[in-house]
Amino acid sequence: MSQKILAIDIGGTAIKSGLWQSNGLVELPSVETPKTWEEMKAYLKMLVDEHQVTDGVAISAPGAVDAEAGVIYGVSAVPYLHRFPIKQELADFLGIPVSFQNDANCAALAEVWHGNAQGLSSVALMIIGTGIGGGVIIDEKLRTGANLFGGESGYQIMNHDTLETLSDLGSPVAMAKRYSKLKADDREYTSKEVFDLAEAGDELAKEQIEQFYNALSIGIYNVLVSLDPDRVLIGGGISTRADLLVNLEERVQELLLEKGAKELKLSIMPCKFLSQANLIGAVYQFITEQE
Repeated sequence: MSQKILAIDIGGTAIKSGLWQSNGLVELPSVETPKTWEEMKAYLKMLVDEHQVTDGVAISAPGAVDAEAGVIYGVSAVPYLHRFPIKQELADFLGIPVSFQNDANCAALAEVWHGNAQGLSSVALMIIGTGIGGGVIIDEKLRTGANLFGGESGYQIMNHDTLETLSDLGSPVAMAKRYSKLKADDREYTSKEVFDLAEAGDELAKEQIEQFYNALSIGIYNVLVSLDPDRVLIGGGISTRADLLVNLEERVQELLLEKGAKELKLSIMPCKFLSQANLIGAVYQFITEQE
């Protein structure tokens, strides 16, 4: 009999969910993230009952998730998830097993299980979105680190004077906000609009995109010389841009050449999974824990 697992991806503004059965994911409609833990529990209970889920619930969550202890440390856009035995409380409430894993780590696990990290001994992931998340895979297992910061390359400081991080300078969302502020025409531009404006010859847009690419390239270079992975995988919605990887590859190769590390071979690819990555990775975390 095949398993039926409810997969949940908790985001700051929305919750995505899906049912994993017959080795495939069927997505369910997204909803706005509940405002309290009690509302969240009630919503999950409703999904479990409605879809007659008996095997378990696999959750991708923001923050520093200690999967074994079942506690989420750190901070996130969903403050009520943190610093209490969340896994045990939810499992008791639902009456079925529950697993938790960090969202970027879930994206990494999806790639190990069925994606572009299969069969490799070391992989570094960079998930590019509102900030920069990431994960490190060693021998097809997550390397979360002694303090759950493994792969969190977004925390790299890119500017000593301003202490701006890779998440500040290498995020397309932050880049669009900077452009909007400097343009000062009472409009909030999206990153796609900034890319389009740059292609149309807008000098300010070109400048901001240059800064964005430079920050990401230095971030990838730092990951390469620290970990020397078999492959770097780039995730997040922007990874579908045809010119992104070409630009990054070119710039990183220049940095390696310039700094005397030309023997370091760069293999950079997009992640196979995009919007479903966290759900699929959460299921893999659950199955691994149950085994």
